[in-house]
Amino acid sequence: MATKRSLLLRTMMIFDLIVMITAFGIATWGVYHLSGIASNISFDSFLSMRIKVSNILLMAAALLGWHFIFDFKRLYQSRRLSTNLIIAWDIAIATLLCTLVLFLASRIFDLSLVNAYFLAVFWLASTLILIASRLTLRSVLKRVRLSGRNLRHVAVVGTNARAREYVEMIESSPELGYSFIGFIDDSDDETRPEALPIVADYTSFAEFIHETVVDEIVVFSPLRSQYDQIARIVAAAEAQGIILRFGISPFALKIGRSVVDQVGDTAVSTVQTGSMYGSPSLGAKTLLDFLIAGTVLLLLSPLLAVVALLIKHESPGPVLFVQQRLGVNKRLFNIYKFRTMREDAEQMQAELEQLNELDGPAFKMKNDPRITPLGKWLRKTSIDELPQLFNVLKGDMSLVGPRPLPVRDFKGFENDIHRRRFSVKPGITCLWQISGRSNIGFEQWMELDMNYIDKWSFWLDLKILLKTIPAILMRTGAE
Repeated sequence: MATKRSLLLRTMMIFDLIVMITAFGIATWGVYHLSGIASNISFDSFLSMRIKVSNILLMAAALLGWHFIFDFKRLYQSRRLSTNLIIAWDIAIATLLCTLVLFLASRIFDLSLVNAYFLAVFWLASTLILIASRLTLRSVLKRVRLSGRNLRHVAVVGTNARAREYVEMIESSPELGYSFIGFIDDSDDETRPEALPIVADYTSFAEFIHETVVDEIVVFSPLRSQYDQIARIVAAAEAQGIILRFGISPFALKIGRSVVDQVGDTAVSTVQTGSMYGSPSLGAKTLLDFLIAGTVLLLLSPLLAVVALLIKHESPGPVLFVQQRLGVNKRLFNIYKFRTMREDAEQMQAELEQLNELDGPAFKMKNDPRITPLGKWLRKTSIDELPQLFNVLKGDMSLVGPRPLPVRDFKGFENDIHRRRFSVKPGITCLWQISGRSNIGFEQWMELDMNYIDKWSFWLDLKILLKTIPAILMRTGAE
């Protein structure tokens, strides 16, 4: 199987390089025959330019760079546990990096052929071809595994409930291509079910893997109580180059998930909460923030100027309300909003505390006497929030995320679980914003924030952004 795997990998590497060359050719054809941008360069002169030694060396260097990028994105490793979406995303990122390399090369070596149109066609063609080919290959391999071939033999260390659940999962998913060999467990354990297939104990494990076909070992035994036994198993498996996976955690985590990161030559276990940490979609979220914030500020700059003049004309005081808010991990930053209250509003809040209509540390009241007539309209239309787009461009905030709270509100927090909202970047809009805002209580507000953190995805952000527009137009919960 190792020989077949090696042959498949070499074939994939060669195919990927052919795809990149093909995408280069498609982009070249597009420039010369569709865009007309490079019509001043004859195709004959382009062909003659390609046969120069310097250009051949440049293409070879580019292909080598592309290979390293694909290898860096783990596209040549076993990914049978990855979903099709993750594979497609990794390919899109890899081809995007290759496109950036091509762009940099075009600037350094003054390649007039490589313009914006060329780069767009190159990226799109390479991405679509590679995704289609990879997903086709995964479909073929799935059929092969269902027929009982290309299987990876797995032994599981431990017989506790989690170990048994893992075995049930791989046995009920034959398309993953795993063949369960049996359990390795302490021979003196009298608490385990008798019917479990025990193939070795901790003492005989090393001898067992000497003669048995084992591709992977998954450890579920409790690390704290059986550290020495597990350490011997790890050492024996490592010595023979067998893949090790760990389904154990030294702590009883309730909401966190443990992942292993590589820091230099040291592997460290990282406990994370929420879906955002380490997500491949996080870069797309950041890119979306900058693109939308920059575009909206540019398009609405006349409106912002008019609003600033109206605020200045209506009442004395600055145009912008600047206040310290808590960001990621409680870092303080200055938030920008159009001023909607009297200049002495913060000093007046102490007198109004008993009129707070929210059941928590946050302050909210209808008919707030501090709000100016123009300010009330700005709040109703959410125009007062637009300057926060500058916070997004600065990196203090995101378009979507839990609303940033003032220091005064934060000091009233009593439940640590609510402070988890500070583990992600705050946003201009959120689930609370589209669910009624001031019409919902504090506890429900916090519950919505936790729900966002735990179930975050790039598509959830898009959904919230799309729902924010009608929420503003209908003035849902805005006061």
